[in-house]
Formats: sequence, structure tokens, C-alpha cells
Amino acid sequence: MLDMATSAPAIKGIYVDGQWHQTPRQFDDINPNDGSLWARIPDATGADTKRAIDAAQAAFPAWAALKFQERADLMLKAAEVIERRADDYIPAAQFEGGGWYGKGVYETKVMPEMFKAAAAACYAPIGEVLPSLNGKVSNAVRSPMGVIAIISPWNMPGILATRPFSVPMAMGNTIVLKPSEETPYLGGLFFAEVMEEAGVPPGVFNVITCSRDNVAEVGDELVDNPKVKGVAFTGSAAVGRRIAAKCGAHLKKACIELGGKDSLIVLEDADMERATSSASFGAFMHQGQICMSVEKVLVQEKVYEEFMKGFVARASKLKTGNTADKANVIGPLINERQAERVKHQLEDAVAKGAKIVLGGKVTGRFVEPTIVTDVTTDMDIWRDETFGPVAVVTTFKTDAEAIAMNNDTEYGLSAGIISVDEYRAMDIAQHLQTGMCHINCSPINDEAHAPFGGTKASGLGRYGGRWSQESFSETRWITLDRGQKQYPPVF
Repeated sequence: MLDMATSAPAIKGIYVDGQWHQTPRQFDDINPNDGSLWARIPDATGADTKRAIDAAQAAFPAWAALKFQERADLMLKAAEVIERRADDYIPAAQFEGGGWYGKGVYETKVMPEMFKAAAAACYAPIGEVLPSLNGKVSNAVRSPMGVIAIISPWNMPGILATRPFSVPMAMGNTIVLKPSEETPYLGGLFFAEVMEEAGVPPGVFNVITCSRDNVAEVGDELVDNPKVKGVAFTGSAAVGRRIAAKCGAHLKKACIELGGKDSLIVLEDADMERATSSASFGAFMHQGQICMSVEKVLVQEKVYEEFMKGFVARASKLKTGNTADKANVIGPLINERQAERVKHQLEDAVAKGAKIVLGGKVTGRFVEPTIVTDVTTDMDIWRDETFGPVAVVTTFKTDAEAIAMNNDTEYGLSAGIISVDEYRAMDIAQHLQTGMCHINCSPINDEAHAPFGGTKASGLGRYGGRWSQESFSETRWITLDRGQKQYPPVF
């Protein structure tokens, strides 16, 4: 079935201080399915970014002082707007983001939940009463910081913009959001429309879009401007390291969520229906362009043949092609660079002795669901993040071997373990060097109130619920003395 609503919504400009502003220059926003022009997007500069930061700074005192229940109400209104506008978001997810129709539907279900969780966070405790040596009333209190810069990615642009800004904004911070140049509408301008409709006060939420040519200038302003008190970045490890280093130099808080080389570990007692479905969803959802995607499937050698039979059968049913056809679950990679990266890894693996069991064909931006075996540790595909619809499958003998294979990477984001023996699986989970682990489920998991983030090269800090509050608030110690603390008589 073809969905021909491929045209972009009207692009009104960047969103600063509650107003839409056009820029002298625009850049092309391309439909990755066919390379056609989807929209013309405002190409903001460092000066535009500074104006957005200034607007956010000016709005901060009143927004932070607003009654918490009023901020919560605005979060709930934003959730309502997104639910009502799902039919606007989903086509954009197909044709700006190159995603399967069902992936767009999924994002429109998750984003409202994140805003509802942010509203709930307004009612959560913001501190605690401490004992005092001098009989004081002693409080530790979390307070909003000020302007928070959000730099969001293209792969799950709705969810990965909402996650970092929703709770910090709900607790009283103001926001400047810069989406990826690959998905400037989905990850940015759509939210400006939502916040405007929800009635968020001017300056509280601002959106800056820019081309790849201007991204360094805009990014530097977002990180270096002294009015910005915290930075949230989701993206590549290389860029994340640079941003974290700059934030460190400025003594500025940062929450950095980067890539992964995530494993699904299948034990010999695994339910094979669950194991193969977890592997298929985990490896091929959104063409494997998810930081938590299954890139390595580690299978206990006794059930390898059984697993492979079911996994190949599932993956072979997935259709690849233009996401205008809702039957095409595997759409294009976001650009030619990503497709070339996947092609290089496959060619390197085959040249070193790996076997492609299924797929392997790369046509433009489209990569078939691909399963690779006989992989060794000297191959790029074992070590480096692929970020495409490719799964490496290999065997292990012992649990200790599976743990070592999972940990054999600079990344440490998520993992999955499939086993009937919950005690055994929990023991393995304790030894995995990952920020998250999900037993009898895919590594791809996300709940708005849970701590989300990785270890090692997968990031720094946590998003979600009170963990977002910790990442983007200041802890202050406030005491009230009632005359019990005595000073030395000499004073």
C-alpha cells in the first residue's frame, strides 16, 4: 500500500523567543528514500544561536518561579498536542527520516508518555532534610540551572529530542534545541510547533536549525556560551568526546549519550521464538539505526543451528524499499555516508573470511537485512559500530566466554539475555559492562522514568525521571539557624 503524502509541512523558520524567524539562507532537507527535496530549512548562524540563548536566559527567572503544577499542565498539553498531531509526524518520519510507517507510529506513542513522565516529575521530591550538628533546619535542595542546550540526532529524532529536554524543562530550566541537519523538522521544528500550540511562554523553548556547513559554528555557541549551564548531546562517540571535553573545560554539566556495539546473548535454555524475534527486532528495527540495536548475537553452541534456522527465516521475510510503501519495514539508511560505512564493514569482513548467510546487498542507501557468521576479532564489523541492518552471529561455550565477548568493545550501552533460568541470566547481567541490560528482551528498551545511558565510550550521565533531574539541576545546601550555633567568644 502506497502512502503518497510525501510533501513536507510548511516550514515557518527558526523558533526564538516565541516567534518564527526566517534566515537569509536555507539548506536542502532530503528524502533519503529517493534523494528528492523534501523541504527547505532555515540555515541559522552562531549569531542566531546567541539570540536564542539570550531569549532562553531572559525567560528563565519567570519560568523557574512558575508554580510547578502550571509547568506540569503545560507538559500535559504538549503530550495532548503530539497525540492529536500524530498524522503530521508519521509521514515526516517516513519521508524526512526514511523510517518504516510503524516506526513513526511508535515514536508518536512514546513522546507523549515522556511528557507525561516529565509532568509527574514536577510532583516528585526535590530534596531532603538532613540532620544537623548544630540543631539547624538543614535542607539539600535541587534547583533548576538555567539554559540547557540540547543537540539531538536523526535516528529517533522525536524520542531522542524529547528525552533530554522534557524533564529539565518541566523542572524549570529553559531550552535551546538544535536538531540534526538530517531531520531538522522531526527533531526540532515539529516541537516548536507543539510548544507554541501548547502555550509555552516565549523564550522557554527555542529551536535552531542549521546545515552541516554551519554546524561547527552553531555547536560551539551552544557549548561555549557562558549563559548555557548544561549540554545534552546524543550522537557519535567522536563528536560526543569533543563536546564532553569542552564542557569539562568550562566546568559545565553535560549528559552525553553515544553509540553502542550491543549484544544479545542466547543461552541454551532460551525460548527460541523469543530469541529469534528479539534478535530480528533488535537488529533490523529502523534499519539497525538505533544506538541500542543488536549488532552481535552470541549463541550458546548447543542451540546455534536451531537459532540460525529461525533467525534467518524471520529476517528473510522483511521487505526492503521506499517507505512510502508501508509493507517495506527496511527503509534507506539516512545518507550515502552511512551506507558506505556498512558496505566497507561487510567487504572487510568477507575479505578476512566471514560468511554472509543472508542479504549483504547494498543498493544506494538501501541495505538488505544481513546476517554474518564466521567473524573474527580482527574484523572492523566485530569492533566498530555498524549502525545498519547487519547482525553478526557467533557461538560461545561458557557463560564467562559470553561475558568476555560482550565486553570486548569500547562501547557499553545496552545488552539482552534470553534464558529460562532467571538467576543465571541475572548473574551474567551483573558482569556485563553496559549501562543497561534486559533479560528475555531485546537491548532496545526505553521507559521515560527509568535511567537511560551507557558506560565506557557509550556516554556520560543518565536521562529519565529523577536521573534527568540530577543531570540538569544544582544541589544546594540551605540551613536555618535558630540561635543554637555558638561562635568562639573571641569573635
